[in-house]
Amino acid sequence: MSIKWTPWNPWHGCTPISSGFKNCYVYTMDGMYGKDASIISRTQSFHLPLALNRKGGFVIPSGSHLFTCGNSDFFHPEADPWRKEAFAIMRLRTDVHFLIITKRIDRFYRVLPSDWGEGYDNITIGCTCEDQQQADYRLPLFLAAPIRHRVIACQPLLEPINLLPYLSSEKIQEVVVGGESGPHPRICDYQWILHLKEQCQACKVSFSFRQTGARFRKDGKVYAIPRKLQHVQAQKSGNDLFFSR
Repeated sequence: MSIKWTPWNPWHGCTPISSGFKNCYVYTMDGMYGKDASIISRTQSFHLPLALNRKGGFVIPSGSHLFTCGNSDFFHPEADPWRKEAFAIMRLRTDVHFLIITKRIDRFYRVLPSDWGEGYDNITIGCTCEDQQQADYRLPLFLAAPIRHRVIACQPLLEPINLLPYLSSEKIQEVVVGGESGPHPRICDYQWILHLKEQCQACKVSFSFRQTGARFRKDGKVYAIPRKLQHVQAQKSGNDLFFSR
């Protein structure tokens, strides 16, 4: 079930709107190079899905999966002038699947293409909720929006979350969970992850434990997990679940 996601960042930079942004990796990485991550700028990779190689074929081959706007937020207000063109690119590449993860699902209806309808079949929208407050605010909006493919991303997971009111819907395809990385990470507790797994199992929603985070608590003990091992340790736990609906 593992999918290789290739990054496509049509724009770069973001601004905080909730506690999940406190230790944002974009700010950490930009800070290492003296850049201001709060400046939203269109990138040279904007037209990457349409780029051609020397033989006249697409650089991004058919069947690829593109993780879109991982260094920003696709629905950031400062990207409003560019979003319609980005949607047009995705509409042209129906042979490629695009994943968009957003903390701004409340801006979903801004600059949607006129032919969006119930959504493009080659786009999955992921809504993040790092705590119960954001789950209860964002997920009702997420479920009400016209989207064909939906995932919930509890990353970084900062506390126990009850997703059962939202998982009972047939609209959620997967829940992705992970702890926080970076220089000042907050704790992610293994029991929170297992609780979410149980909720997904009860509702027959696919579940994926992506990474432990840098400070991982299990059985009351806090472990410092190096960045290179955070995905590996999560995989070793064997907590992924996949269901077909």
